[in-house]
Amino acid sequence: MTKVKVNTAVIAVAGSGTRFLPATKVQPKEMLPIVDKPIIQYVVEEMVNSGIKNIILVPKWDKKTLEDHFDRSFELEHSLAAAGKHQILKSIQAISQMANFIYVRQKGPYGNGTPVLSASHILRDEPFVFAWGDDLVLSKTPFTKKLIENYEKNGAPVIGVQKVPKNEVDRYGIVKLKKGTRQMESVVEKPAIGKAPSQLAQFGRMILTPEIVQILKDTKLGKGNELWVTDAISAYVSGGGKFMVEEVEEGQWLTTGDPLNYLKAVLQYALAREDIGSEFRAHLRTLRL
Repeated sequence: MTKVKVNTAVIAVAGSGTRFLPATKVQPKEMLPIVDKPIIQYVVEEMVNSGIKNIILVPKWDKKTLEDHFDRSFELEHSLAAAGKHQILKSIQAISQMANFIYVRQKGPYGNGTPVLSASHILRDEPFVFAWGDDLVLSKTPFTKKLIENYEKNGAPVIGVQKVPKNEVDRYGIVKLKKGTRQMESVVEKPAIGKAPSQLAQFGRMILTPEIVQILKDTKLGKGNELWVTDAISAYVSGGGKFMVEEVEEGQWLTTGDPLNYLKAVLQYALAREDIGSEFRAHLRTLRL
């Protein structure tokens, strides 16, 4: 078992959210609400509930409201206190106290590998969680905690996967496992239906190590002239590196990257709520669907 602790998470939040326009004209897509919390807060809470102490958010220039969300709001707090709304006041104050928040402006080419390089000067020589700010995992046990347990047991980087229907494998990066193991052999990007090595789709939850960061620094731009962390992972595995796979088994990965999947996520989270879930489910039964 490795003694190196995972204390830091890098969360990529630089996407433009063009598929949500005009809703994202003046607010980041990660700030869209899932019932009564923005998407990004669920991601951060998953990290914190998994033991993460340091949250590095990597936005671009137009994400100021996202940064403000994790800061103190003195006027709001004063108003809530004056109105005697102490319970909601406590929840608002807790947001800025969840972790040590660090903001690093994204620099470099497009692609999901760039946030890692933008934060690399802070990470130094430690393993870290890398997450996408619009991917959610609805589960009783925080999925990032499962990743950390996997890393501590195997001493190797690890990526989250979820089993998808056979007729959807051409939408995702599909992981091929080494026979009889939970270790990655390769990643096949959007394979043709019928030719996929498995039904395990990778998504935006992983633990990376300094070795992979170094490979990423030397990785050439790939598909779409963008920098892809998957390319660095593939190079690491091809070079003999051990890379583990952790499957979502007690929950569900929910992407919010487009309007349809966003609505599906809102529905799932609303139904899972103890305070409104039952009534909301009863309402859905009254609809003529």
